[in-house]
Parts: sequence; structure tokens; C-alpha cells
Amino acid sequence: MKPRALSGLRSAFGGAGRVEWIGVRPGRRAALAGVASVRAAAGGTLEGDHARDGPRAITLIQHEHLAVIASLTGRVRVDPAILRRNVSVSGINLLALRDARFRLGGLLLEGTGPCAPCSRMEEDGVLGDGGFNAMRGHGGITARVVEGGTVSVGDPVIFIELVAVVAARGQRSLEL
Repeated sequence: MKPRALSGLRSAFGGAGRVEWIGVRPGRRAALAGVASVRAAAGGTLEGDHARDGPRAITLIQHEHLAVIASLTGRVRVDPAILRRNVSVSGINLLALRDARFRLGGLLLEGTGPCAPCSRMEEDGVLGDGGFNAMRGHGGITARVVEGGTVSVGDPVIFIELVAVVAARGQRSLEL
């Protein structure tokens, strides 16, 4: 087997992922409400979510990491709503989408960076003592909406291209 270039490896996925859960929060520090479907406009955030528009408009977490976080905090399971991320996805390595464009249902997103945990993870009713460290490395990614549309639970998550490819075509400068 001939070795592939790193860029080729970074673009190879075994298949599509899946949207497992979607949540929006109506205000700062408000609890996330799970929704079956939601719209977002280009450059914006999910309708009904208080997050600011821009490069960190949507937050995503790896669904498979919920079991890891639960184990690290002594829980049986962790509800994605308490982790304050908008979307939980399974079946595709979310971290590999950090510097890529990808489809989330009808949305075209561009990964903009890691989504680090905040001190709220330590609060009672969230994860409690050790919650911050349990989330480290499992916090997911942030993304901006390049093309608006609708995303629903059960929709596919599909890699499109690396951000470096987009920049090479002159459509975006690398600011990451």
C-alpha cells in the first residue's frame, strides 16, 4: 500500500456522522432546550439561541464522549443539555472537522476551533467537582455558519473540505 500525504489522510472519513441532539438556550445562563429541528442563517447562530453571531456561533460535542465524561464524573450518563453545547454528533471524529467545512443537515459549517470547558461545569446540577477536568479534551468544537438552512436530529454530518483548500482558492484567509 502506497503511503498517502497527510492532507489526503485528513480528508478521508469512513462515512458520514449523525446529528444526535440539538439544543438552544434562550438567554445567558439559561438552560438549553432540546429541539428536533432548527434553522440558522449564514453568519448567524441557531434560531432561538442567545449565542453571538460569528466564528463561534455554534458549538458541537462528540456524542461518544458523553460516556467518557460520565465515567470521569462517576455518573451513569450525561445529558448533552447540561454541557452547554448546541449539537451532539456521532459516527464521525468531530475534532477532525475543526479546520474543515462540513455539512450538518442543510447547514454548511466551518470549524473554527476547540470549544474549551468553562467553570460552569463545576457547578451543582451540572457536573460538580472535577467537571472542568472531565471535559478537558472532550469539549468539542466551535463553528461558523457559512450557508444557512435547517438541521434536524438524525441528519447526516458530512466532511466537505479542509479550510486550507478553501484558503488556497482565495475564499478565506487562515485566521485560526
